[in-house]
Amino acid sequence: MSRAVYTLLGMLDVDDIGMDGEEDYSEMEGTKCSSYFSSFGKNCGAAAAPSEEKESTVTLGNEKHGDLGDMTFCMANYIKEAMKMMFMMRSHHMLTDVVLEVGQELFHAHKVILAAASPYFKAMFTGGLKESEMTRVNLQGVCPTAMARLLYFMYTGQIRVTEVTVCSLLPAATMFQVSNVIDACCVFLERQLDPTNAIGIANFAEQHGCHDLHHKANQFIVQHFNRICQEEEFLQLSAIQLISLIRKDELNVQEEREVYNAVLKWVKYNEESRGIKMEHILQAVRCQYLTPSFLREQMKNCDVLKKVPACREYLAQIFKDLTLHKKPVVKERTPNTPRVIYIAGGFLRHSLDVLEGYNADDKIWSQHARLTVPRSGLGGAFLKGMFYAVGGRNNSPGSRYDSDWVDRYNPVLDQWRPCNPMSVPRNRVGVAVMDGVLYAVGGSAGAEYHNSVECYDTEQDIWTSVEPMHTKRLGVGVAVVNRLLYAIGGFDGEHRLSSVECYHPENDEWTMVSPMHCSRSGSGVASLGQYIYVVGGYDGTRQLSSVERYDTERDTWEYVSRVSVARSALSVTVLDGKLYAMGGYDGQNFLSIVEIYDPAKDQWEQGKPMTSGRSGHASAVSYHQCPLHCEHLEHHIGSGGTPAKR
Repeated sequence: MSRAVYTLLGMLDVDDIGMDGEEDYSEMEGTKCSSYFSSFGKNCGAAAAPSEEKESTVTLGNEKHGDLGDMTFCMANYIKEAMKMMFMMRSHHMLTDVVLEVGQELFHAHKVILAAASPYFKAMFTGGLKESEMTRVNLQGVCPTAMARLLYFMYTGQIRVTEVTVCSLLPAATMFQVSNVIDACCVFLERQLDPTNAIGIANFAEQHGCHDLHHKANQFIVQHFNRICQEEEFLQLSAIQLISLIRKDELNVQEEREVYNAVLKWVKYNEESRGIKMEHILQAVRCQYLTPSFLREQMKNCDVLKKVPACREYLAQIFKDLTLHKKPVVKERTPNTPRVIYIAGGFLRHSLDVLEGYNADDKIWSQHARLTVPRSGLGGAFLKGMFYAVGGRNNSPGSRYDSDWVDRYNPVLDQWRPCNPMSVPRNRVGVAVMDGVLYAVGGSAGAEYHNSVECYDTEQDIWTSVEPMHTKRLGVGVAVVNRLLYAIGGFDGEHRLSSVECYHPENDEWTMVSPMHCSRSGSGVASLGQYIYVVGGYDGTRQLSSVERYDTERDTWEYVSRVSVARSALSVTVLDGKLYAMGGYDGQNFLSIVEIYDPAKDQWEQGKPMTSGRSGHASAVSYHQCPLHCEHLEHHIGSGGTPAKR
């Protein structure tokens, strides 16, 4: 069995002195303790041997007496040697003044050592209680193994924690208020945290008042929910515990379907008693962020829902609200994961193959795996934990062609892989995500300008064409609000456009909405709340600094504060309720500038610049980094897809 040794007050030499039979007690208690946590021992290292220190050290103290006839010395090994002798004396029952009776075992000890190490014993022996006069004290609620280990710690400052003993040692240390041992047990359990035992450790920590460990275990559960929900411990949660967990804003999931499926699995584990609780639990799931197609399939085929009509009616109302494009009444989850803005490709004298990430917490730009082929005019989006680079043009010395390529970047593995290509090359394409599907809008292939639109199913690795737009659009901006896809501005081959189209997925049709105040292509476009912001661009004669936003609820446009530098071919993304406008071209120079817009103040401020100037790059924000999900998706597409050869 693996062991970890935690030394808090320094290790003492104990030579051949015994440990009050603690090894024997470990064997006795092994079955009982190991049943509490079935999965300890995954990361437990080998026990460290006590260090040996044979020479005493004499140190001259800092106290000055002004005369060499008066000196203060500090004997570094004095306490160690004294405690070593106390340990030996206890082992031989020398000068011991109390016997602790634990079960069938007797432990001889010195009251002064017990009182010094434990507030519990200090109160017992110095607080006027009857035990202060007793030479034999019976202790209840502690096992001999734990008592032996605690006594060993009190005399040596050394405690050995294992997956077998921790479940009896922590309660005993808590009972006797031996804080150093409590800390050691908590450190041990924290290092043992694993999807198979995290819920058990959280419950154990709560039971024994270990608040910091309880908090860290809950953080682990929230962070690794998609693995936790596959374990037996998850299925043993009470309904109240389950609701408390899935209500958390910071629950780290790629899509709400993971939460819904986990709830369904929990109910099916004991459907007879849990089915009646489904309605209440379902309201803790953020069903407004499930897709209509998924809801339709569940209402039609899920046996649990068929037995609980109220649940089916609840989902039917949500389905109706989604297809009517109503604003969700609950907010999206915000996992406590690194928030990174990724920027891919772009143009600076030639097309670039760079991928850079800006960590919003550390305010640092970092380099990542390069694109397989240099590209500018590409589109980008994050979907289910992956960054997708779509289309663009390779405009490099000796090479100039538009691309139908699609590449997928795994931020956990820092690795690119090809996906199936689009039906046509698309340079300066608009890309957005809606209903868990990636949309590629407009763009061009050479002199051919597209009004066509296609969407990509990441699980099937398949592109499907949808209804084309009314107008051909190169350099189009796209955004999604309430399950409606908007295509804004662009260039049709003759004119810069102010027109805006809106795609309804239920009807597979585009409708015209109110146009912008200003015609523009190559703008940075992003949605924030009910608004779509359009930043900068090119009107056919000059780069623009103006910014206007579209109110999707009122079908109206209004100007807001300008950016400080007029530019086109920039990218705009949203993080923490603010717009980030990055890079672009001002008519003479390629820009590295980053400006940040606060809609509450209607003000732009300077952000940390990119590492170099560029235009025509793609950007997207990653909130979720989930190794298990990314590995699953890599395996699924790697085995089932047929990426294009290049």
